[in-house]
Amino acid sequence: MGKGRLEAFSDGVLAVAITIMVLELKVPHDVGIAALLTLWPVFFSYVLSFIYIGIYWTNHHHMLHATHHVSGGVLWANLHLLFWLSLVPFTTGWMGENHFAPLPTALYGGVLLMAAIAYWLLQQCIVAANGAQSLLARAIGSDWKGKLSPLAYLAAIPLAFVNAWVSCALYVVVALVWLVPDRRIERRLTADA
Repeated sequence: MGKGRLEAFSDGVLAVAITIMVLELKVPHDVGIAALLTLWPVFFSYVLSFIYIGIYWTNHHHMLHATHHVSGGVLWANLHLLFWLSLVPFTTGWMGENHFAPLPTALYGGVLLMAAIAYWLLQQCIVAANGAQSLLARAIGSDWKGKLSPLAYLAAIPLAFVNAWVSCALYVVVALVWLVPDRRIERRLTADA
């Protein structure tokens, strides 16, 4: 089975998630800078989530570029990932509107944790469908970022009830770690060409 429809559907879902988030940004009714400053929690949560959706989109793109065969398991694993990513706009809005209150901040981390697990499962399904010697299997390597991220989310979730800013700092650190492009797949593609 080809991967074209899977890529197109995934791109569409992620585009809708970003669209929903930007539509949730409410325009202030005042023209002063003070009116904008009151929106900083909403804007910060939007920027953080936009970056996360972008990280998933780029890594998903690279992973599928290294994929030749898509199985039914891969389709379901991809839907599982998209389910969790489709919840990002809700948790983003709830966290921003409530100025990073503990429960919304913890739930945001829970969604990020589940998306990370879902991404790992998708990766494993693709490797299973394409073989242990496939391009993706050889490119994954130790995947230290993939192992570090869930641990940071697991720490951030309970920390939200102690200090939500510590949780937010962990979410930002994980995003910054992933902003550095992951060249493993690109290097493997170049080496195999």
